Amino acid sequence: MIDEVREIFLEMGGFQEMKGHYIESALWNMDALFIPQDHPAREMQDTFYIQASQDIGIEHPEIVDVVKRVHERGGWGGRYVGGWRYRWSVGEARKLLLRTHTTVTTIRYLYENPEPPLAIFSVERVFRHESVDWKHLAELHQIEGAVHSRESSLSTLKWLMRYFYSRLGFREIRLVPSYYPYTEPSMDVIVKVNGREVELGGSGVFRPEVTRPPLGIREPVIAWGSGPREAGHALLRP
Repeated sequence: MIDEVREIFLEMGGFQEMKGHYIESALWNMDALFIPQDHPAREMQDTFYIQASQDIGIEHPEIVDVVKRVHERGGWGGRYVGGWRYRWSVGEARKLLLRTHTTVTTIRYLYENPEPPLAIFSVERVFRHESVDWKHLAELHQIEGAVHSRESSLSTLKWLMRYFYSRLGFREIRLVPSYYPYTEPSMDVIVKVNGREVELGGSGVFRPEVTRPPLGIREPVIAWGSGPREAGHALLRP
């Protein structure tokens, strides 16, 4: 399944594969994505935190003050609007964890390669504190795709979603409004298999709180994520 996903991206043309780290700081995994520090996803039930024997520090510490300002007051382009309106803690941001999604790899890559146009993808392992059953483990592989371009828009994302998932073999595809802290607008991808609807992943346009102040990016960035495990189960379901 992973090889098939990689082949689809490469055949689309212009996409390059990126690699990330299993261990991340909460700053990059959550704060840089404008996920508030009291968000339920940060709790031990969803996240594996790591106790380090020494202070590892934060990679690219120059963005710490920018992320703090965006969380507390919002704002970009000299204007301060929005934000989550709470006291942001650098101590919380310094915590180490096993990455909970591959979107952290996208944010890192955009920070280090901020010039458009850019089309990137990854299919890598992530970790969640889940109850183990026949279709859930504490780890899974996640599909990650993003396009940074002056011409990117919600319409571009809709076309990509329909094309990408049709290449995976799904014929009935529905895009429904959704919510994620780091994208607006956001959509979930729903497919129909044997008359039953199955949610395969999320997508959206990165909010300016994610791309403008911390990354210095002004052009639109569209992104989507999904689990090959869920796609595989949907295709194999009797």
